[in-house]
Amino acid sequence: MAAMETSPPPTEAPLAGDGAIRRPGLHGSWPEMTYAGVLSFMRRTYTRELAGADVVVSGVPLDIATTYRPGARLGPAAIRAASVQLAELKPFPWGFDPFETLAVVDAGDCWLDPHHPHTVPGAIRDHARRILASGARMLTFGGDHFITYPLLQAHAERLGQPLALIHFDAHCDTWPDDSPDALNHGTMFYKAVREGLIDPAHSVQIGIRTWNDDFMGLHVLDAPTVHARGADWTLQQVLAIVGDRPAYVTFDIDCLDPAHAPGTGTPVAGGLSSAQALHIVRGLVPLHLAGMDVVEVAPPYDHADITALAAAHVACDLLCVLAAQRRARG
Repeated sequence: MAAMETSPPPTEAPLAGDGAIRRPGLHGSWPEMTYAGVLSFMRRTYTRELAGADVVVSGVPLDIATTYRPGARLGPAAIRAASVQLAELKPFPWGFDPFETLAVVDAGDCWLDPHHPHTVPGAIRDHARRILASGARMLTFGGDHFITYPLLQAHAERLGQPLALIHFDAHCDTWPDDSPDALNHGTMFYKAVREGLIDPAHSVQIGIRTWNDDFMGLHVLDAPTVHARGADWTLQQVLAIVGDRPAYVTFDIDCLDPAHAPGTGTPVAGGLSSAQALHIVRGLVPLHLAGMDVVEVAPPYDHADITALAAAHVACDLLCVLAAQRRARG
């Protein structure tokens, strides 16, 4: 009887698919099916080994500090999922792959014990300390906005000086709170000013549209002012206020109008458009960005993932800002 012909077993493309766990190094991009595969942020390598990383992405899935609607604990996962299409092409309008320049890893999520809330601030601080000790910068996904407070503590400790704060938000988050143990996502920057974590004279809040009797000396570029004067004027004000100080960018997604970001816990009408906010973020290249976060994405209130998509764009542009700075230095 004649021998049966057999075909060689199919081979998997050596550089395609599941880059989050198969990429041999920290740089570069490779083909992925947009709708499939392991969901790290922009398909970056999942690892807790931080040697050689320029930027570490991680999530802090917390929403026990909210004052209205919960759900932001699901934000980090939603932002990662929304980022898949951004990993497909060179980001617009940059025209380059930021991961050829920056080594970016996704270190997963900070471990929290929500059943023991008093342990949460320390857990976030220690999470940040471990990452910052590697020499990498942090891009953190919330979670509610309280997470920025322990993150600022770790960053100011690492730098040994107060930071300039670039704060995109509908809310000023400087309402009084003198309780050291309170978890409240509306009082972090009151505490940060009082503790010397941020320098109000070089800090700016963008898109504010809630009232406070005392803004703690921070410069406020409220939403009506941004609408009236324009995004480019707003950017120039930010650059002048921050100057050459090490700056921390915190982007609360409710800075955007609910039409652009419905999936958030405390939406306020009259906010910035995605286009306005992205124009300002993309213009931060002259500044020294020491750390960054994107917070308050609450997917349960947005069936179409509009909010998570906006957050992923903001995060991608923040990475591109850092990559553009390095490319300019050669």
